Amino acid sequence: MSVAFTLNGTSVEGRSDETLLQSAKRHGIEIPHLCYTDGMRADGNCRACMVEIKGERVLAPSCCRYPMSGMEVTTNSPRAVASQKMVLELLLSDVPEQAYTLNSELDQWAKKLCVGKPRFGARHQPAQDVSHPAIAVHLDACIQCGRCVRACRETQVNDVIGYAFRGAESKIVFDLDDPMGNSTCVACGECVQACPTGALMPARGVGTVVADREVESVCPYCGVGCQLTYHVKENKILFVQGKDGPANSSRLCVKGRYGFDYVQHRHRLTTPLIRKPGMKKHKNFTVDPDNWSDVFREATWEEALDVAASGLRSIRDTHGKKSLAGFGSAKGTNEEAYLFQKLVRIGFGSNNVDHCTRLCHASSVAALMEGLNSGAVSNQVRDVDKAEVILVIGANPTNNHPVAATWMKNAAKAGAKLIVADPRGSDLTRHATHFLQFNADTDVALLNAMLHVIVTEGLVDQAFVSDRTSGYEALAENVKVFSPELMAPICGIDAQTIREVARLYATSKGSMIFWGMGISQHVHGTDNARCLIALALATGQIGKPGSGLHPLRGQNNVQGASDSGLIPMFYPDYQRVGTLEARKRFEKLWDAELDPEPGLTVVEIMNAAKKGQIRGMYVMGENPAMSDPDVDHAREAIAALDHMVVQDIFLTETAYLADVILPATAWPEKDGTVTNTDRMVQLGRKAIEPPGDARGDLWIINELARGLGLDWHYSHPREVFNEMRQCMDSIAGITWERLERESSVTYPCEKEGDPGQPVVFVTRFPTATGRGLFVPADLISADERPDEQFPMVLITGRQLEHWHTGSMTRRASVLDYIEPEPVASVHPLDLSQLGATPGETITIESRRGKIALYARADEGTPRGAVFVPFCYYEAAANMLTNPVLDPFGKIPEFKYCAVRISKGGPTPVHSSFGGGALLTQGVDRISNS
Repeated sequence: MSVAFTLNGTSVEGRSDETLLQSAKRHGIEIPHLCYTDGMRADGNCRACMVEIKGERVLAPSCCRYPMSGMEVTTNSPRAVASQKMVLELLLSDVPEQAYTLNSELDQWAKKLCVGKPRFGARHQPAQDVSHPAIAVHLDACIQCGRCVRACRETQVNDVIGYAFRGAESKIVFDLDDPMGNSTCVACGECVQACPTGALMPARGVGTVVADREVESVCPYCGVGCQLTYHVKENKILFVQGKDGPANSSRLCVKGRYGFDYVQHRHRLTTPLIRKPGMKKHKNFTVDPDNWSDVFREATWEEALDVAASGLRSIRDTHGKKSLAGFGSAKGTNEEAYLFQKLVRIGFGSNNVDHCTRLCHASSVAALMEGLNSGAVSNQVRDVDKAEVILVIGANPTNNHPVAATWMKNAAKAGAKLIVADPRGSDLTRHATHFLQFNADTDVALLNAMLHVIVTEGLVDQAFVSDRTSGYEALAENVKVFSPELMAPICGIDAQTIREVARLYATSKGSMIFWGMGISQHVHGTDNARCLIALALATGQIGKPGSGLHPLRGQNNVQGASDSGLIPMFYPDYQRVGTLEARKRFEKLWDAELDPEPGLTVVEIMNAAKKGQIRGMYVMGENPAMSDPDVDHAREAIAALDHMVVQDIFLTETAYLADVILPATAWPEKDGTVTNTDRMVQLGRKAIEPPGDARGDLWIINELARGLGLDWHYSHPREVFNEMRQCMDSIAGITWERLERESSVTYPCEKEGDPGQPVVFVTRFPTATGRGLFVPADLISADERPDEQFPMVLITGRQLEHWHTGSMTRRASVLDYIEPEPVASVHPLDLSQLGATPGETITIESRRGKIALYARADEGTPRGAVFVPFCYYEAAANMLTNPVLDPFGKIPEFKYCAVRISKGGPTPVHSSFGGGALLTQGVDRISNS
């Protein structure tokens, strides 16, 4: 509501929800402030923002006061200014003149108000704490403004930083006054970004180096799509700060804030490489990244492109169009993904193109397309602030989508009911009203039991079901036999709890479902997702704010790569290759005849390569030698290829077996769009130049296409994006110019000027009938169950610090320092029964292979299970996993296979990535900048 008041003698219009400080800023008037910052709750404890209000005896903190009609406020009266300057002088007297305090917010305000050298004595200065690899703690510069406490406890909700002691001994502490490096800090860096004095700074003196320029872009890691700002000096990224983007509001996690120096790693590919004659491939073939010249020789771009293209062309012309396949990347841009799949479809001549979505959410997409004819999320993550109930199942967002998790924790603190359902416990469970730690592989039993309650207790939204769905009768009949009492012994959750959470979900004004790969990576992954869709349809919890279905996407552009057509059965925008209308549309646009048959998926391509049916491959930014299930089989299949071209930034495990390696660009070295888990198309901007003779991915694809006989002349991602708009109705209204202005636009955006739709399915579903389809699901067990020989269950996943196959994060110094070694999480009682202690080596073995790694006691891991991250080459979890596929989504069963554990084994040898060593090298590199 508008409020008329007087500000420094001028009549202005304020807002009732806007403080005096905010209103003054909006009217171009600066008021010094330190304990307040935008986006954070006002505390009013520094008193630097005092203003004079007519008729009031004392000055007022402008960060905590709101305008009232007729109020007369003066920010620059002698009394107000004297108070502001006195506060700044008192604070400055306690802060030493050091490199980390110069140019801080406190220093800048003191200069603006012409505050000279303080007249007061300094306090006793506490010692520095440099125990953390990313964050330096200088409590001598701390003014106890509380911003770091609020950042940690209220923004990120990590609850690590607090106040302790009294009087002159009062200070901020980490946990129980532990050194920061020994605390439970997750290194999100929110406290560093919030600190106004230099008390919390990037470690190793990075924060004291003044950048040449700042470049706004998007985080290259998970699908949340956080916007960030690179601070660059002399073509090197000094540090990263969060930008106020729609997905993150300046928040970042440890990977987004500190996982950037991989781009400057000594292992970056900088020149094209060709395999030397006589270097025969086999599944155990490895290459030392520091001594690659033993296997490969340098080549010019002209020669490398000629060898790459001629090899692919020869196989195509000799063995047929379906003898080639391509793996595109979810780590690149939409434009690269689009051009890559176009090259495969018209340059190779088949639909044998896929990417990592096959290993992540293929079953989710299969179920969503079947039920709703849309593979994307219905509501954005931040819609949790409108939800009354939040169900998170088969996901660990605090590790895999940390900034998304902050919004969930914020919502829980504000009163939303948070239900976490997962076989493993996580940090998110401490914020949950209900933690359903169900038995692994029993998702359908639990979800059908909830549906049974909703159907039998009359909690179905009959109007929604009648008006907007079909197939309900079959679902209702199917769930009759899934009563909570019958399912409780199977899923391990008592019947009363199942009934309670079902009622909570069904009866709230808004219930949202988030799920991850704990749902999708099963042989019954599609059935799991079908049950979640049925929950939303049966209760009408979709098509409105604070509700809906949200499969959390793993990689930074897995949503966009899927949208852009990196899928064997879909053209861009999920237009089926088997549909005549869709095929004719693309044949006209591309002026080429297209294969009407869907292509092979990731695992099917590997099987075909092993059989000699696929003889050549083009792999861009993917690492199937690490990411595929049963990697021993995958490496054997890759080694059997006649010709493989790898385009990447590092010599990955897949590149060990390449015939030609093309050095590409890392994310900060390119322009282009990505699409996050929220359907936001966002513009990434080039911050630095690539090293050596590495070239842009778009340029490489274009040149390879020309070598295959295609007359392509794309020179900028803008040209590709404009072509995409012609065949992708969902983004037809998004222009490149708008992205340059706004950085982010949500699709569907079908006409220019449309705002985009954060909530979809409001009135109808994009199916032929406009109705959503119920698809019943029955109990299907995992392909491989524990037995006497292999009595335990293996669960795989990601760590907070590492991502995907580790090729980037294990070359990021801070991330590798925090988590340098392969670990297996085991329940303490299981570890004790094994006779092992945390930190000892254990061996895990399945029917496909065995690995040795270090034991970590974890009460969140259930008895009888072991959790292993899949990012460690020296202990690759996918040596163990089962390659059996979900019949609908063709996704492997990564989340469940039978294993046995024994004490001891060979000590894991740290990979030769050398990330930890780079931490020391980084000091010299930065100080010399």
